Amino acid sequence: MKQPITGFHTDEKGDWVAELKCGHTQHVRHNPPWQLRPWVVTEEGRRSNFGKKLECKECDKH
Repeated sequence: MKQPITGFHTDEKGDWVAELKCGHTQHVRHNPPWQLRPWVVTEEGRRSNFGKKLECKECDKH
């Protein structure tokens, strides 16, 4: 189920984590060539993705 992004924080390794409206979280790493999310490395990029919907694997389990 897709859920909108409501915020961001970093984990203990410094990787960015999206906070979803449902209360779950999802890593949003920029790790080329496997994961291309250059927007996550800047505050402006993260801010511009508030409200963007990501597939929540935790919600899909229920």
